[in-house]
Amino acid sequence: MKSKIHRATVTEANLRYEGSITIDEELLRAADILPGEKVQVVNLNNGSRIETYCLEGQAGSGIVCMNGGAARWAQVGDQVIVITYGLMDEREARSLRPKVVFVDQANRIREKVALSQE
Repeated sequence: MKSKIHRATVTEANLRYEGSITIDEELLRAADILPGEKVQVVNLNNGSRIETYCLEGQAGSGIVCMNGGAARWAQVGDQVIVITYGLMDEREARSLRPKVVFVDQANRIREKVALSQE
């Protein structure tokens, strides 16, 4: 795991979009997730997982919008975990400090943590 946004609340579902997840730019920056980066999204309400890519939403908006086919996968109000993974050699993996961003129900940053390997 490279980073994650923990327990974000889905604010929108846009079936007519070509596909992805739109996330508030502030949350992406805090979690070190790039626009276009592949993410795994875990729906805590139904236990399912999908993989898609991120789009940058308006900073400070709190947006977490499921787009395209993913709009059928989650409902507004569902809680999700957005996870990124990275490919690296063993030395890099041992020194990695994954970033975890905890949010409140309005998707505002509550706490940022860099996990240690210990």
